[in-house]
Amino acid sequence: MKNTNKKTVLFLCTSNSARSQMAEVLLKYKAGDNYDVYSAGIEKGEVDKRTIQALERFDLDASGLESKHVDEFEGQFFDYVITLCEKASTECRSYPHTGKQLAWDMPDPKAREGSHSFSTTLMELNTRLTMFLSVEQNSIHSNKIIESSVDDVEGSVTTEFDPITFYKSLTDEVRLKALMLIEYHGELCVCELMEALEEDSQPKISRNLAVLKKANVITDRKHGQWVFYRINPELPLWAKSVVVQTTENNVHLIESEIVRLDTMQNRPDRASFCK
Repeated sequence: MKNTNKKTVLFLCTSNSARSQMAEVLLKYKAGDNYDVYSAGIEKGEVDKRTIQALERFDLDASGLESKHVDEFEGQFFDYVITLCEKASTECRSYPHTGKQLAWDMPDPKAREGSHSFSTTLMELNTRLTMFLSVEQNSIHSNKIIESSVDDVEGSVTTEFDPITFYKSLTDEVRLKALMLIEYHGELCVCELMEALEEDSQPKISRNLAVLKKANVITDRKHGQWVFYRINPELPLWAKSVVVQTTENNVHLIESEIVRLDTMQNRPDRASFCK
């Protein structure tokens, strides 16, 4: 029987050439019975041939892919709008017709080191989408997980990073849950974390965020009166994988926090869309 109650998802990236195309194909593969999936770019572009090669390498259908501009979807409602790069999340922080917007800052495979950069990005998107399905549907609707050997995927440490400081920063429950929530949503401010964690003390949340920031695990940006926190885009791949895997495999720890955040009234406005 055809599912007439499908949720709609739009993936946004800079030129709709790699990350957003991969995400579209992956989500269709993993949960196409439950989601109508689209992708677009905030600039005109072309699908990178290495994107198609990476998808075909894992037997994913890459036929008919073409780059689309976000203007093609003007006025259309989406249940989820998910940005996949810093440029898209900066310029498109508040899509006007969506039920929920998420910001996943995924490294550009075209700028990554290693001979398997596109496969690495595909695997990271696969992990993130598994977590997305687990959280948003309260159960994993697909067991179609792409497998790869260690030799298939290469990652590199992009900056000097102290692993001892990193792991010490994760030893507090408030910090760990805050980090997991930021990882899932892409970007949150102090008041949102207070609501999610049911914490009345703003200084307590701020102190714990300061510890994560000092450890270079998160960064912040100021928008009006609000300060928003996100995962440091310069975080080494191994450390980012720790955060992602911890969140994905322990979603039950933050399920109630996600619900409280989703029902929060008067959440801060992140900015107008694509100005």
